[in-house]
Amino acid sequence: MSIKFLAEDDRPREKFLLKGINSLSDAELLAIIIGSGNKDETAVELSQSILASAGNNWHQLSLLSIRDIMKFKGIGKVKAISIATALEIGRRRARQEISDLKIISNSNDAYLIFKNQMSDLRTEEFWAVFLNQRNKIIHITKLTEGGITQSIVDVRILFKTALDHFSTGIIVAHNHPSGNLKPSKEDIDITQKIKEAGKVLNIQLLDHLIITQDSYFSFSDDGLL
Repeated sequence: MSIKFLAEDDRPREKFLLKGINSLSDAELLAIIIGSGNKDETAVELSQSILASAGNNWHQLSLLSIRDIMKFKGIGKVKAISIATALEIGRRRARQEISDLKIISNSNDAYLIFKNQMSDLRTEEFWAVFLNQRNKIIHITKLTEGGITQSIVDVRILFKTALDHFSTGIIVAHNHPSGNLKPSKEDIDITQKIKEAGKVLNIQLLDHLIITQDSYFSFSDDGLL
């Protein structure tokens, strides 16, 4: 059966089967997730409206809450959750694309590791990458999450994790949802605490990154380590 004879809401699925997933537009992909439109819009048209509200940017769409998504006519709680779930799957897939034992050579390498996890968060989180003597990644984890303005890390837990993985180097990062890249006094203080604790255990703090939506600040590059 030709695609043009199918119901509007079925066409993206059929196009997927006939031409492959790469033939689908962003709106058609989203239409498959939501399944159906409303009385005024097909699933594709509704998806176009949703994407347009986020500047046709998946990253911006991921910033919307369930309540925000449900403001669109025809999007109830189940569909909103389906959209949020699909975006989270994409985020986790990006996290798993970090190959085993990838070498970190500079702050930008570290930023590329952290940005997929942290750049679009609405609250602060504190993450760490644990490295071996050759600066190869052996473990990456989120240590804490907090409110809108701060996330405090327990230095003891940080170094316990490092010891558990026989790490000799650490790179830590936290995000600033406000977009401000300037380190606060608390950021500077915790960096020094981690650095000093690492000296005792012979585990070097290699860098501390502050992550925003589209950029980062490196304590190491700025001479603060």
